[in-house]
Amino acid sequence: MGERKKYINEIHKFTICVPVPHNPLMPIRAGAVAPLLVIMLTAAARAQEMPAPAPTLTDAYRLFYNARYEEAAGLAMALRATAGQDLENDEVRTSALLFQLRGLLNGQDARDDDSKTEKSEALKRCGRCAEVMAAFMDDLHHGQALARSKLKAKPTDEEALFFLGKLDLNYVWLELGLLGHKTGWDEYWEGRKSLDAVLKQNPNHVRARVARGWIDYIVNTRMPWGTRWILGGGNKKRGIASVREATTMEADAWTRAEAEFALWDLNVREKNFGDATVLAQKLGRQFPENREVARFLARRVH
Repeated sequence: MGERKKYINEIHKFTICVPVPHNPLMPIRAGAVAPLLVIMLTAAARAQEMPAPAPTLTDAYRLFYNARYEEAAGLAMALRATAGQDLENDEVRTSALLFQLRGLLNGQDARDDDSKTEKSEALKRCGRCAEVMAAFMDDLHHGQALARSKLKAKPTDEEALFFLGKLDLNYVWLELGLLGHKTGWDEYWEGRKSLDAVLKQNPNHVRARVARGWIDYIVNTRMPWGTRWILGGGNKKRGIASVREATTMEADAWTRAEAEFALWDLNVREKNFGDATVLAQKLGRQFPENREVARFLARRVH
């Protein structure tokens, strides 16, 4: 759109310079039209020659929310060549790799009645899972170390606190949700503490509110009662309420998308298909390439 507008403005600028005949009813002579045509063609060629803008992390978000997880992870990696490997890059890439891994495992979290053998066999049958998981762990450890070093220098660093909590949540979700391993306690406590610190400083931090809601939900739904009690109980109702509240708060487009996708996922898990369908219809309009949303709507809307 920007190139088109520039092209139109270029034409307009030169159009007003064309001599107007003394008699307004007299047609413009060919000698006056020819230079205008040359200018128009030159402007069009110049617009076509303009290089496309360099991709940014915003493009990785766009790919992620359109369920193009492998491409999002690949772009995040490519951007490190020029923009470096910072906390946001690590978080975007680990999130994309987590969802890519979920897709490789047929888009399902581990079930409570899965045996250890069944889970191991599913991973063995997955040709690319080991590669994706190794990449996830590399980025996870890089991001955790970077956030911890920042917090050592400044314990109240809101960005470092949030990204440490979000990276820990990604790991907890990998182990508890996707693989069904009852592990990740250290990351759980660290993530919970970090996100609580963010929300204490800034109650309007939408992403921290969403991540904190997920932690409550995971502990309540993926841990046995005894372990739940040790980890602080968890509370799926509180977790869902936290995420729902986040969707009503003021935020940028990508943060709002994260909150709405989280609430949609939670409603699907809870079999609240009416609310899930309303959210999916909205998300489908925003992200028409998202095949996961499209498949859900195809099953629910007739």
